Amino acid sequence: MILRQYYLGCLAHASYLIADDRTKIAAIVDPQRDVDQYVRDAEAGGYRIKYVFLTHFHADFLAGHIELRDRTGAQIYLGARAEAEYPFVAAHDGTKVEFGDVRLVVWETPGHTPEGISILVYDLAKGGSKPDAVLTGDTLFIGDVGRPDLMASIGITAEELASELYDSLHGKLMKLPDETLVYPAHGAGSMCGKNLSKDTVSTIGTQRKYNYALAPMSKEEFIRLVTADQPEAPDYFAYDAMLNRKERGTLEEHLARELKPLTVDEVVRLQSQGTQIIDVREAADFEGAHLRNSLNIGLSGKYATWAGTMLDRSRPIIIIAEPGHEEEAAMRLGRIGLDLTAGYLQGGLAALEKRSDLVARTERITAATLAEQLTSSQPPVVLDVRSEKEHAAGKIEGSLNIPVNHLRERLAEVPVDRSVVVHCAGGYRSAIACSLLEQAGRTNMIDLVGGYGAWSATGSSCTIGGTCGKS
Repeated sequence: MILRQYYLGCLAHASYLIADDRTKIAAIVDPQRDVDQYVRDAEAGGYRIKYVFLTHFHADFLAGHIELRDRTGAQIYLGARAEAEYPFVAAHDGTKVEFGDVRLVVWETPGHTPEGISILVYDLAKGGSKPDAVLTGDTLFIGDVGRPDLMASIGITAEELASELYDSLHGKLMKLPDETLVYPAHGAGSMCGKNLSKDTVSTIGTQRKYNYALAPMSKEEFIRLVTADQPEAPDYFAYDAMLNRKERGTLEEHLARELKPLTVDEVVRLQSQGTQIIDVREAADFEGAHLRNSLNIGLSGKYATWAGTMLDRSRPIIIIAEPGHEEEAAMRLGRIGLDLTAGYLQGGLAALEKRSDLVARTERITAATLAEQLTSSQPPVVLDVRSEKEHAAGKIEGSLNIPVNHLRERLAEVPVDRSVVVHCAGGYRSAIACSLLEQAGRTNMIDLVGGYGAWSATGSSCTIGGTCGKS
């Protein structure tokens, strides 16, 4: 038996290939939408991908079950409570799929979602008396459990799902042998939980001992614990969860149809008609020069998550990238179901070399210079675009906190008669915020280089309009 994990860092997402060397049959679990790696590895091993499982309808990405079905003829398996537009096998408790020395057994483990399943993996060459591993989807993570609060839009309360989650964990998964390997669908950085570990594999015994949500407690205590302090879910989560239920076009079809080069004049014309322009270069490059009123979301960060948060799903998108990175930018939008690409600026920003009238720049400031300005008679406004939790943990005294995902709706709170220094933790989100302020017609924003991390490194205890010292 072969069990291979694929980890996609930008979405903190784990998927799996399980193959049998004797029958040369393989199954894929929770695939990302760009499926080339699974097909390539299967071909290299001589395997035929016959099955594709979704442990649940993922909210944070668009899964590749349709792509694998269309490319390999794989049969789709979903939990028995799932409802979808495409044909699938409804997997109940005890549903068994066996090929060669591999046995997969489905357990229904609702709680993160109603249709959630976990998959027990047996290597029959070792005897098959107990499972070697369990693929837990978003039911059980390393260090956490799946959040139960994402289904409110379809009328299912967090408390109802948390109750089911408790039963799935304590009535099923925690009864597995301690040595059973645990392979979840997400790791640290995912918004599908609040305390996920950086580890991508563990054991039932380790989780029983160290996972805060598995400590001995009543169901009522568990419900209170797992429904509290969950991170705010991006708006696109509900969109992706529904799209994973639908019959749809493939990523390959989308890229072939919509990823085309555009001239400067075409880009400007489409922008004037409401097309969104996303510049995916590094923040420093963007702020040095960019197409006026474009939105900066860099490829180097959590690009897909922030694109899903900040972009309008009802309007087409044009990409500005360093030449050669346009397809990556479009593909990563496609990973979260944003099949909205209308093309890309041919030649990247160099195409604007003779169009200075279309170019804008964003001022930048160092932490040391900001410290000096804060004690002046006319100090700038400091706008902290981190989350409320981050702001509470440490801040520039007197700063205004508006998380970047709420900046559009709260623009009126940002003063227009003073300079505004924008910061986040390191500079990624502040560049998004500065570009958003520019789109709103603001011209007085300045980006803090290095963000709060750079400010903290100075050891400054400056307060706005007050005095400075070393903390």
